[in-house]
Amino acid sequence: MKKLALIALTFCFLACGASKTVRQSKKVIKGNWTLTSVTSSAIGDIKITLLNDANKACFENSSWQFIPNNNTGVYTLSGMSCATDQRYFVFTIDEVNEDTGLYNFLLKPTNEKGKSETNSGFRLELTSLSETAMQWQQIVTLDGKPITITMNFTKL
Repeated sequence: MKKLALIALTFCFLACGASKTVRQSKKVIKGNWTLTSVTSSAIGDIKITLLNDANKACFENSSWQFIPNNNTGVYTLSGMSCATDQRYFVFTIDEVNEDTGLYNFLLKPTNEKGKSETNSGFRLELTSLSETAMQWQQIVTLDGKPITITMNFTKL
């Protein structure tokens, strides 16, 4: 009976843990990255503000660090007229979105101690991840129509 209870308990812990693919993704994402480009599917030049923080020009060539053992990170914007203080965040990589086949990525801005003032975050799709490159996409609405914002990263 004890063996059966131990097996059931072990199965329960394994079932609740992250999948092998998510664990592998966290190993790959670990480290320092540069956000090399931000594009949108919208026609024409539109003003894009990312993460309720700054415009896309400040995000291009920004530095990012991901620390997956505690799901935290930090980024620093770049550019002449951009505030360059560090911004902190927590993140999670969720299972595949069954509708799109892509991973869900949740990024929540925090303070230096990991506390969120608004307890809200940004849901993105992790559309590509390799040892050297990563891509996120976010679908937003502009004038009642969906547009896709794409963010391309390169690992340092």
